[in-house]
Amino acid sequence: MIATKIKQSVRDVRDFPKAGIIFKDITPILKDPSLCDEIVTELALQLKGLDIDVIAGIESRGFLFGPALARLMGLPFVPIRKAGKLPYKTVRESYELEYGTATIECHEDAVFQGQRILIHDDLLATGGTVVAASKLVRQLGAEVAGYSFIISLDFLNGKKRLIPFSDRVFALAAY
Repeated sequence: MIATKIKQSVRDVRDFPKAGIIFKDITPILKDPSLCDEIVTELALQLKGLDIDVIAGIESRGFLFGPALARLMGLPFVPIRKAGKLPYKTVRESYELEYGTATIECHEDAVFQGQRILIHDDLLATGGTVVAASKLVRQLGAEVAGYSFIISLDFLNGKKRLIPFSDRVFALAAY
């Protein structure tokens, strides 16, 4: 089962990025090419039948599996990056973190009016970054078709924050 394989590979890092946090580090997964392939395949299977025009991945770990998922599904990939990292005209959205504020951006021509966007990231925690990404998608006139994650930290209730944008929230492993 994919959830078991993911959980066996994920490394817990205590007190990162601040005291009291147990960070779920997915980088050990990247040392296992067959598990990486299985993850992308399983994500695509979960999304089968969902009407998607574009996959948007959130910097930085959303870039690890998002482009591979987009290729497998024959869809374009759009990066959502930290402020100041994209070279062309952008739209931006700021949001609160447990330990400060952050801003993300995407190119103003990344998606178009009426397109259905799947937002992908490695992990759903409190949902702040993903809500900001959802607002970016809406600023551009597109619709959030759903979300995909490798891991969901269900005890943090991030999914509740996503429901106003889309109730299609997929994760391969939950804690």
